[in-house]
Amino acid sequence: MTTVIARPSSLLGSIQLEKVEHFHLFKFNDALQARMEELLERKKADLLTTEEVIELE
Repeated sequence: MTTVIARPSSLLGSIQLEKVEHFHLFKFNDALQARMEELLERKKADLLTTEEVIELE
């Protein structure tokens, strides 16, 4: 069974595409970046809930 985000389309407004020379970079807005960092810190401390594991994936 594959676990997926309930509504990945809800993240589209939080991700920007930026062209740098010949590359296209995906960048998170400040709120999404902060949430990602929070989830990664909780993962390092082995404190993620089941919902947060899904969110991080």
